[in-house]
Amino acid sequence: MRKFLLVVLVLLVVGLVAADRIGVRVAQNEIGKQVAQQYNLSRQPDVTIHGIPFLTQAVGGNYDQIDVGIGDWTQQGVTVHDVKVEMHGVDAPLDQVAGGNADNVTARTATASAVIPFDVLKSRAPKEVKGIRAKGDNLEVDMAGQVLAFNVNGTAELSVKPSRKGIAITPVKVTTSGVSVPLDTVRDRLTWYVPITDLPVGSRISQIQVTDQGLKVSAEADNVKLSRLQQPTR
Repeated sequence: MRKFLLVVLVLLVVGLVAADRIGVRVAQNEIGKQVAQQYNLSRQPDVTIHGIPFLTQAVGGNYDQIDVGIGDWTQQGVTVHDVKVEMHGVDAPLDQVAGGNADNVTARTATASAVIPFDVLKSRAPKEVKGIRAKGDNLEVDMAGQVLAFNVNGTAELSVKPSRKGIAITPVKVTTSGVSVPLDTVRDRLTWYVPITDLPVGSRISQIQVTDQGLKVSAEADNVKLSRLQQPTR
């Protein structure tokens, strides 16, 4: 009898674990479908619900962390890659979610990140810019041509900062034929903007990191209602 009860308990635990994993997969798939529909995405995003057990979180309507991998995102004609949204402290009442209502689903904090590749930066750059790469916290570009009275056949180092116009790319050092060019004379001509200001959490880009793949940008927001996530402007 004791052996029988032990077997039953083991099977019960296995069944609960299986139900938990099946439940999380179903929930992840449903969230992915709703996000794809809301944003008219060409593919369903990858969704990961963290925390074990999932069923306890679902019944309580509180989730530790939910990650959504959107992929490509277009705003003002600029397409960025590898867009991810990481949400913490998600409040999602079970009865409303089960009814397909996301109006009151709220994340305590949400962080969105994306990568703006170098070719996108170059497409917005002045015609004298021929190549872009990372240089520490800044960018370095190869230049060829003429800016005002200067032949700029050399390199320039540029800073990157978020602004109301988008990502501001501004020269901090310009060198041609080994000689430094006075910045005041060429700064305006060699400054450009990439017109992306916000990410899906609805907040302005606040952090920019230069990487070997391009610019990794991020935005953070508090008390984000999922039904009010910003729609992309194409």
